[in-house]
Amino acid sequence: MADKKKSSDPKTTERRMTKPQAPTSVKSSESVRGKQATGEGAVAVAQPINSQSQLSAFEAAMKLFHARKLREARDLFAAAAEGPERDVAQRARLHIAMCDRRLEKAIVNFGSAEDYYNYGVALINTRNFAEAKVHLQRGLEIAPKADHIHYALALAQALGGDSNGAFESLKRAIELEPRNRTIARQDADFAPLANQPPFDALLYPDKKGW
Repeated sequence: MADKKKSSDPKTTERRMTKPQAPTSVKSSESVRGKQATGEGAVAVAQPINSQSQLSAFEAAMKLFHARKLREARDLFAAAAEGPERDVAQRARLHIAMCDRRLEKAIVNFGSAEDYYNYGVALINTRNFAEAKVHLQRGLEIAPKADHIHYALALAQALGGDSNGAFESLKRAIELEPRNRTIARQDADFAPLANQPPFDALLYPDKKGW
């Protein structure tokens, strides 16, 4: 995949404003205990849930599951998991785990380097540096010469306490785009490292005595 040409605007903290799309909160099992699916949706059932309503919830959840309506299916599986029939409850719990895995995969399986970059930068904003590094590294697997992704990765590493990794990533970002040196000098997030070796020589190579 060809690298996307980036704007010449500095990649400073002010640009990192987009927040990640957090998954919609999954309703607790208490909120769905009294639901039983019908052809038109979910309706209240008597509490505590009995065998018939447990089975009805499970069957409706399976229909939603096969239709890939995973969040709705998970809610009904959670209701079925609390019913008296242990076999149905066990199958419901297995399907809850399957829903969770598929929902998680859907969240992080992006289609382009820019998707990974934008999500990684958003995670930096929430100070989730470890997860940000994972997504930025995946972006670089797609676009290894994307200087802005190397720069963002250096930032995540620096803020996460990995100064060696930050140095290597920032060095690569500067090799690919020399303007990143000036940008890093002005970036407050790099300020704690700017006057420490080896960052000082990287950011100010012409300064005497370094």
